[in-house]
Amino acid sequence: MKKFILTLVIMFTAVFSANAQVAIEDGKLFDNTYFSVNVGASTPLSLNEVFPLNTSAGIAIGKWFTPVFGTEVEGTAWFGSIGSDGHFHFDTEGNHNFIRGHYLGVNSMVNLTNLLCGYRGAPRVFEVNTQVGLGWVHKYTPNNSDKNLNGIGVKTGLDLAFNLGKAKAHTLSIRPAVLWEVANHWNKVQFNRNKAQLYLGVAYTYHFKNSSGVHYFRTYDIAALNNEINYLRGKLDEKPKEVVKTVEVVKTVEKATGFGVKETVFFAFDSAELDDNAKETLNKLGENGVYVVRGYASNEGSAEYNKALSLKRAEAVAEYLRSRGAKIDKVEGLGVVFGPTTGRVAVVTAE
Repeated sequence: MKKFILTLVIMFTAVFSANAQVAIEDGKLFDNTYFSVNVGASTPLSLNEVFPLNTSAGIAIGKWFTPVFGTEVEGTAWFGSIGSDGHFHFDTEGNHNFIRGHYLGVNSMVNLTNLLCGYRGAPRVFEVNTQVGLGWVHKYTPNNSDKNLNGIGVKTGLDLAFNLGKAKAHTLSIRPAVLWEVANHWNKVQFNRNKAQLYLGVAYTYHFKNSSGVHYFRTYDIAALNNEINYLRGKLDEKPKEVVKTVEVVKTVEKATGFGVKETVFFAFDSAELDDNAKETLNKLGENGVYVVRGYASNEGSAEYNKALSLKRAEAVAEYLRSRGAKIDKVEGLGVVFGPTTGRVAVVTAE
């Protein structure tokens, strides 16, 4: 037992140490939210009777507060009956309703993949989440009979998620779970396998775009930023007269490439999208100015890829400035020019 506890301590220490050098951006209220639809079927956990299956369909709205922890509100309609000893048993005799009952609950989620392996700055293709929920069960019985109409339901299950596309905006999931009716008509709470269902469902989830322009949490490598600051400080010591202005993240930027810097826009790793901070920086520039925009990249990836990415960054800045009425004299993508960890920027100079 002591060895097991020690192993857990070492494992979690390694996980959090690995994540200690990564900062996760603070999102706005509606960032990292999603909408999902699901369908499924269940049968009694006791397996005393399997058919007919109790089919269901539902929707959920949720939010991830961190790459590891989230919550959602779920509403599910149930269409069938599965036997007298089953959870969510809805009487069919004399009941002509299409929907035999519903479940409204709140689920908490834990992304086990990110918890144990760390968050890499974007969702993986395959991830495993846990779902644990508590909710209200209501049954529609014929003729308003005296049968128990309300109860407490508990959901314990997994979400086996396949995140699709480069943007990771869409997720297809397989969801095995156990559904418990822990109290009927608000009676004493108890977990009884004879009043539980074995459930299997599939779900589609759409992740809404955040204020940062992506559909997931953005991260910033603190170690890389520190290296970037140290690099620029070194250049400052070499050529102090070429310092042109102070910026929020690096604080002291010098004219390393020989251009008179007007504003510097920062990008996330492998991204050419302007977030709110970048737009706020560009809004400081005069709308009637004439500018040259030069994009850069850090040294991850091939020289050809970095050259193309730096051009995309420059073009994104130029297009935004044009939309505000400014004139663009030149747009260049210069690839990797700064230090080994520096360069996820676009530099705007005034002509």
